[in-house]
Amino acid sequence: MAVTLVIGAQWGDEGKGKIIDHIAQNSKFVVRFHGGNNAGHTVINKFGKFAMHLVPSGIFAPHAKTVISNGVVLDLEVLLAEIEMLAKSGIKTKGKLFISPRCHIIMPYHKILDSLCEKAKGKTKTGTTGRGIGPTYADKVSYNGIRIWDLMDKKVFSQKLKIQLFLKNKILTSLGVSPLAQKDIEKVYLAFATKIKPYIKEPYSLIHSALQKKENILLEGAQGMFLDNDWGTYPFVTASTVVAGGVTEGSGIPPKKLDQIIGVVKAYTTRVGSGPFPTELQNGIGAKLRKTGGEFGVTTGRPRRCGWFDAELIRFASQINGFTTLAITKLDVLDTFSEIKICTHYALNGKKVRYIDGDTSFLAKVKPIYRTFKGWRKSTKGITKYKDLPLEAKYYLKAIEKLINTPIKYISTGPKREEIIKL
Repeated sequence: MAVTLVIGAQWGDEGKGKIIDHIAQNSKFVVRFHGGNNAGHTVINKFGKFAMHLVPSGIFAPHAKTVISNGVVLDLEVLLAEIEMLAKSGIKTKGKLFISPRCHIIMPYHKILDSLCEKAKGKTKTGTTGRGIGPTYADKVSYNGIRIWDLMDKKVFSQKLKIQLFLKNKILTSLGVSPLAQKDIEKVYLAFATKIKPYIKEPYSLIHSALQKKENILLEGAQGMFLDNDWGTYPFVTASTVVAGGVTEGSGIPPKKLDQIIGVVKAYTTRVGSGPFPTELQNGIGAKLRKTGGEFGVTTGRPRRCGWFDAELIRFASQINGFTTLAITKLDVLDTFSEIKICTHYALNGKKVRYIDGDTSFLAKVKPIYRTFKGWRKSTKGITKYKDLPLEAKYYLKAIEKLINTPIKYISTGPKREEIIKL
């Protein structure tokens, strides 16, 4: 196994948490390397059902150490609440969870600015989670960020916060929002600092020691490939780098150290928020997918837009990330459909086009070209052996492999850890 990256190959919500929880049982380290609490990984195992936003989903593996590395932005209130939730369920975090002091912190003004920007855009809003992720990354690249390291030094934190409030309060007041008080913020955040201090440790040496020993490292991707800030459907994207190359930026692991890159995809397609969605079904079929699949956001609770599997998207995702294998989730959601479709490619003005040929407005105009498959109309729920799948389901999966030119390694047939087929 060595170094394995698990990455979402659609617009997020692909079921990465389930796949990560399964693979983590054989991992020495599980590393979350980008994004923030705009991500939501659902894990169901013997301990219960958990919605994970910041703590790596590998925390449940008995022998794994978990790392939140430098590429992640942290809402400390959410992080501490998650740690407390795990403790109440008997999950140990001390000595198992390590947080990089290089992580940037989401501050109160980031959330307010996030909301104000969305409001100002009106009908053209991006559809962010409102968690302050984008403004935090913006401060990071414009040298205005506050990191965990800063928070650990009361004097440094106070100095940096003073400068940021001088700038941010001018923006807030100009937009009709009351200015923020430094004293109030310091009181809250210095209390956070005391609580998270036992978890703060630069993980670089831990990770590279594991690389030298050839120990199993699992890299936990957040969001999905098509929310990548450069290669996604900009501006309806996230603020961080989602593609495979982001592991160096976000965790300090060289690209050549990656042994496996697993792209996680649903057996159909979903998206939350605004932006183009070529295979979206705004009809009864889309509503059925949403209801059967329980398609509501882990982080926001928003209903997800649903559509057929888009092979054009996943081909590009596999090429740019170098997927070695695919993990297909929620196959069982398609059990009751008499007819199932796959988008094989796009067309525009009568010509075959690709995802990479245009921008967001281009993708909103393309026509998906479908190939139709006969549904299996049998339950696949909980099946753990490939031979037990209906013939039509096998045919559907083989078609996906051929269209993407990437082999399938995992097939999830339900939300629980054990409801999975490994090929």
